[in-house]
Amino acid sequence: SGSMDMYSRLLLQFVYGLQNSFAKVESFVFATSLTRITGELKNKTYRRALDRLASNVQGWSGGTRIGASLVKFNVQWLRRIDKRTVIIILSDGWDTGEPEQLAHALSKLKQRAGRVVWLNPLLSDSRYQPLTRGMQAALPFISVFAPAHDLASLRALERHLVL
Repeated sequence: SGSMDMYSRLLLQFVYGLQNSFAKVESFVFATSLTRITGELKNKTYRRALDRLASNVQGWSGGTRIGASLVKFNVQWLRRIDKRTVIIILSDGWDTGEPEQLAHALSKLKQRAGRVVWLNPLLSDSRYQPLTRGMQAALPFISVFAPAHDLASLRALERHLVL
């Protein structure tokens, strides 16, 4: 979404690193809809991955419908999730959809996955409070709520990424 623009390059590098370091990683982006980007990230260079993303992903920096995107994820991918799966969501929680839809989709993910990690770059600000409707709906279903705004915050995630 537009509110995540400032962090998108850092977070894409993080996801690119995960995608190319672990054997079983699936990567998706969402704005108003969900798009699988695993293939775009499987490139020898980060620059080439960015070029493929720019060509293949629509709706960059638009609005965000997290709940609808997670519903689509659950329909298409939930059967592949098990207790060895770590789900990572990178978002500031600004959602234009219905909070009940987000809560229901996250509830299903939490039941199936070993851990649901929500990375929110706004957590770097000590004054931040997760008061948006999206974050309020999501919090009960999150195993780890952590910042993702710089390299140090991403390094601190290591212990949460492996079950």
